[in-house]
Amino acid sequence: MGDPSEALDRPIPHRTVICIGDVHGFFTKLHNLWTNLETLIGPIPFSRALVIFLGDYCDRGPDTRRVLDFLSSLPSAYPDQSHVFLCGNHDFAFAAFVSALPPPPPPSPPSFVATWAEYEANSEREGWFSGEGHEGMHVQGRRWGGSMGGRWNPKKGMAYKGSIYDAGPTFESYGVPHGSPDLVKAVPETHKKFLSDLVWVHEEEDVWINSAAGMQCCRLIAVHAGLDKSKGVEEQLRILRARDTSLPKVGVLSGRVNVWDIPKELQSSEKPTILVSGHHGKLHIDGLRLIIDEGGGLEDLPVAAIILPSMKIVRDIDNFGADS
Repeated sequence: MGDPSEALDRPIPHRTVICIGDVHGFFTKLHNLWTNLETLIGPIPFSRALVIFLGDYCDRGPDTRRVLDFLSSLPSAYPDQSHVFLCGNHDFAFAAFVSALPPPPPPSPPSFVATWAEYEANSEREGWFSGEGHEGMHVQGRRWGGSMGGRWNPKKGMAYKGSIYDAGPTFESYGVPHGSPDLVKAVPETHKKFLSDLVWVHEEEDVWINSAAGMQCCRLIAVHAGLDKSKGVEEQLRILRARDTSLPKVGVLSGRVNVWDIPKELQSSEKPTILVSGHHGKLHIDGLRLIIDEGGGLEDLPVAAIILPSMKIVRDIDNFGADS
C-alpha cells in the first residue's frame, strides 16, 4: 500500500460550477448546450457539478413549455448534481400572471393591487391585461399578459411578440392565444411550482476561478441582472433572500446600467466576490463580473454558459464531437 500522507499532498480538484445564461423559450438551444457541457466536462464531473441557471426561461422563443419540462426534470435525472434556478424578470411576470408568485410578506395585503399605482400611467400604452383574474394581479403580470398591438421594438429590431415582455410565444407553447386567461388552467401545476420556487439570489462560498491573478477562492453571488451600485449590498441581499413580491418592480432582476458593475463595497471586501448574471443580452467578462446572456432571446444568437474554475465559454452552437 502507498503512503497515506501522499494523498494529502495531492491537490483537491475544484468543484465544477456551471452558469447558464438566459434560455428564453429556446428548447433546442438549451438541449444542445446541455449536451455540449456534458461532452466537454466529462460525465462524472458533470454529474456532480453545481449548475446555476441565471433566469429568463420563458418568452421570445417558441418552446417555453418544453424548457420548463426539461428544467423541472433535472433534479431526478441528475440526482448528484446541485441545481439553482434563479428568477428572471420575465419569469417573475409569468408567475404573476398564473398566480404562482409567493405572497407578499406581512404586513403587506395579500392582493397585489398596490403594485399598480407606480406604473399606471403606462397602462394604456402597454395595453395592460384586464381580463378575467386581473383584479388582484401583480402589475408585472398585467404588463406580461398585455398587448403592444404589434408595435415595433427598436431595441430588439423587431415587432413586440404580444406584450412588452414578448410573452406571445409562451402563451402559444401552452396551446392558448396571447392574452388568454385560459393560460392559468393550461400551465401544469409542476410548472407553477417551478415558477413559485425560483430563488432571487444564490450565494456560494469557496468557488474557485482561474483569474488574471491565478487561481482564486471566491464568494459567488448570482442574481439575474446584478446588484445596484448605489445601494447597500446587504440590504439588497436581504430583499432578494426574502423574495419581497410587494415591490412593483425588482430592480436587481430588471435593471440595466445601475447593476452592470460590481458594487465597490464588494470590490473592497476581504474575500474576492464573483458577481454573475444574465439578463443584459451580452457576454461580458470583466475580472470577477460575469454577464452570461449572449443570445438575449434572439433566434439567431446562441445560448451560452461559463464553466468555473476554467472560465471556459460554451455555446449551443459548439460542436465538440466534430472531427478537427
